[in-house]
Amino acid sequence: MEFTILIVEDERKIAEVVRDYLRNERYNVEITDCGERAVERVNRGDVDLVLLDLMLPGMSGEEVCKKIRRVSTVPIIMVTAKTAEPERIEGLSLGADDYIGKPFSPRELVARVKAVLRRTSDQQPLAERIYLRGEVVLDDAAKRILKKGETVPVTPTEYKILVLLARHPRRTFSRSELVEKIFGYDYEGDERVIDTHIKNLRRKIEDDPKSPQIVVSVYGHGYRLGG
Repeated sequence: MEFTILIVEDERKIAEVVRDYLRNERYNVEITDCGERAVERVNRGDVDLVLLDLMLPGMSGEEVCKKIRRVSTVPIIMVTAKTAEPERIEGLSLGADDYIGKPFSPRELVARVKAVLRRTSDQQPLAERIYLRGEVVLDDAAKRILKKGETVPVTPTEYKILVLLARHPRRTFSRSELVEKIFGYDYEGDERVIDTHIKNLRRKIEDDPKSPQIVVSVYGHGYRLGG
């Protein structure tokens, strides 16, 4: 399967170096330096992953991420010189699936791309629709979550978390287990990033995110699907 990757980057030399490395791995690659054009391109479909610089002229990368997330669950890797922990957390909270700081190794970036595509590519669907609390339905055949009949816009990472918990409804997963299952064994970031993704997921699907009934915390152990 050929994947199409959209690079959103205003530094042409960086974009071209990344493009060449990705093409060597047989990915289709497109480049734009404009946030609005990036959103339009994602809207047209057939983009499998976005590499998004945050410091763009005009529309910021953060705003681009927000607009993409309103219409698409396409994986997004933020590529930026903003590397402080609060900035990383903010980026993930906006719906990014991974985050890499500048300067970076092109080989590491390619490895991150492979890891994100590996964990967001199609898997065997669940046997049937899973009906959860609060009129929330996990429809894995259609790759969507419904709440009161309406599609809930979640990121690929948030979706994978809920699918994993639904596949093992009696099991409690530790943070490290969730990180390995969701991000891959080679993930080197802070495992508490999983807390941010779960917080965002709860905000979207729970009737009361402060008292979750679907994605439940097990004190001292991790998370599980609510009974």
